[in-house]
Amino acid sequence: MKILLTGGAGFIGSNIVNRCVKESIDVDVVDNLSNGHLEFLPINFSRDNVFIDSFDSEKILERIKQKTYSAVIHLAAIPRVSYSVEHPIETHETNVNATLRLMDACRGNVNRFVFASSSSVYGGADELPTPVFAPKNPKSPYALQKSIIEDYLKLYQIHYGLDSISLRFFNVFGPNQLGNSPYATAVSSWLNAIMRGQSMRSDGDGSQSRDMCYVDNVVDACIRSATAEKELKAEAVNVACGDRNSNKQILDYLLNKFPGSKFHTAPWRPGDVMHTQADLSKTEELLGYKPLVRFWEGLDRTIQWHQDNWEKIEALSNKRSI
Repeated sequence: MKILLTGGAGFIGSNIVNRCVKESIDVDVVDNLSNGHLEFLPINFSRDNVFIDSFDSEKILERIKQKTYSAVIHLAAIPRVSYSVEHPIETHETNVNATLRLMDACRGNVNRFVFASSSSVYGGADELPTPVFAPKNPKSPYALQKSIIEDYLKLYQIHYGLDSISLRFFNVFGPNQLGNSPYATAVSSWLNAIMRGQSMRSDGDGSQSRDMCYVDNVVDACIRSATAEKELKAEAVNVACGDRNSNKQILDYLLNKFPGSKFHTAPWRPGDVMHTQADLSKTEELLGYKPLVRFWEGLDRTIQWHQDNWEKIEALSNKRSI
């Protein structure tokens, strides 16, 4: 099989490429480099398989229509909730309209469309762990845009037979996530601060908790989705670890591991969800998915990556800030 990976030079995408190279899975990457970095791609990954372009460009859509790919993993988006609130039309154009053009090219031409959705579609669920059948209640344009594509995929399954799956990612972290990127979690931001000798920012009293998901788990869910032999029928599933840790627990761990590191408190972020935790039962049933790496092991791996690659991280962070 051959996979088209949109946003393939970004945080999650580059980790998927690493997995594909190791397992000899044929993959093409399309990325406009607004958030991605070619430096994240494996050295032995041929640049002939990289298209620096928009994922809905005529060139890319034509390759899809020529039945070049058996599956599309669609990660590319304009991220960040706050940016979508400030720029609803711009983000809608990419996250909905351009994605719809990509989907339309896929109908009849690929076997599977894997969509990177988000736990933000729940809008802060009352039920923890949160099952996939919990009501959707998006609180931002970004969350609404993810929800709209999920619904479109169901219609494309019914009317055009485009088999698909929506993966609702929960707080993904790990190697290749820059602390100043739009996808940054508290983990990458705090590790950046530690490495620079700066104070870590803690919002509120740190009692908010998250189902933090190490990136290898997300990679595994994406590969399982793209290669599954059975129809996935536009289902939506959670991708996470199925447990949660508070910001204070993580902060205390880092303060203990890095003596001399410091933090400061800041006001609660308006609209911030207090707790997230995923119910993974449907993900396991549909994909055979179980987390490969639990949070604390993933945190140690991420710390090691920052320590081993700090000069590269600094160079790419400075490049982004220009």
